[in-house]
Amino acid sequence: MGKVLHVITGLSRGGAERVLVNLLGGGLAGSSDCSVISLSNEGSYGAVIRALGVEVYTLEMSRGLPGAAALWKLRKIVREVKPDVIQGWMYHGNLAANVAARMAPGPRPAVVWNVRHSLYSLAPEKPLTRQVIRSNRWLSPKVNTIVYNCQLSRQQHESFGFASAKGRVIPNGFDTERWRPATERSSVIRDALSISQDAIVVGHVARFHPMKGHAAFLRSVVDVMRHRADVVCLLVGRNVNLENPALAGIVPRQLEERFRFIGEREDIHDLMQAMDVFCLSSWSEAFPNVLGEAMACGVPCVTTDVGDSAEIVQNTGIVVPPSDSESLAQGINELLQKTDAERKALGRAARNRVIANYSLQAVVAEYAELYQNLSNRGPA
Repeated sequence: MGKVLHVITGLSRGGAERVLVNLLGGGLAGSSDCSVISLSNEGSYGAVIRALGVEVYTLEMSRGLPGAAALWKLRKIVREVKPDVIQGWMYHGNLAANVAARMAPGPRPAVVWNVRHSLYSLAPEKPLTRQVIRSNRWLSPKVNTIVYNCQLSRQQHESFGFASAKGRVIPNGFDTERWRPATERSSVIRDALSISQDAIVVGHVARFHPMKGHAAFLRSVVDVMRHRADVVCLLVGRNVNLENPALAGIVPRQLEERFRFIGEREDIHDLMQAMDVFCLSSWSEAFPNVLGEAMACGVPCVTTDVGDSAEIVQNTGIVVPPSDSESLAQGINELLQKTDAERKALGRAARNRVIANYSLQAVVAEYAELYQNLSNRGPA
């Protein structure tokens, strides 16, 4: 399929970055000559990608517009790689992909964008990001393909003015051999976290960011705990703790011992084995990876109705309105009121839905076919 150069904002632990790693590890790295440019640094995933045999370049940009040194380095990399396809990731990476294509020697490579966000409004975005999104809109007719990871994201961006003729949806894919039930890990994790084997564990996995809805989630769990003494809450994510000013004061002191704030972790698969219910509380998402991962692990989910979450979960879990802690508490309670056998049956249905609709193998095949078709086409 020719040479494919991926251009991404950074390689820290985030959803888009993890999808790129999953695709490369799931077969793209072996089926084409791939390279990756990080606009910033190698982050957490640079070494992982190199271990797959993929060259990683970094521009070492700080936040803001690229300077002359970064542009010169980008030009040098593009002329060295001579890609047939340049794949941008996220708004800044998409913009950089267009710049990189103009720097390429010989016939201009095809350009693909990857939009990983929903776009309910520009208001929550930083001023520079707003300008980058507007630039994406203006440039969108000039690219070959715009990949969205969910239908809602495509609808929102095309309503905003992104070229509708260039759009297509490729959902996130999951390695269901890696993300699978492993009930033998549950007791080990619970012992390590001092959680009773008889407790019902409500889990949440997300770095702290206002759009992840941590405050609403904590309020909902506090409400649940006031009526149930058997519930323990496990929260995983960077800067998620009661010392965070945005979360301070929500959990009453007498309930703090029933919360486990364990920070950023790499063993998410094992931690999910200890959860009876998984909760996604965001007020903005496109296709949340963590929802598919929990479902693949056989954990029934309560999710806010954001992005394509309702379509992903369907009748295997509970969907509630975003930014509504009372509805979130009701959704959690609805799952907790089911028997253990009923929750397990929902978990099996959730896993089967991921296998049937969101397998990594099928998603890798879609990207490979896209790149193959574009390799000899040239610019839009």
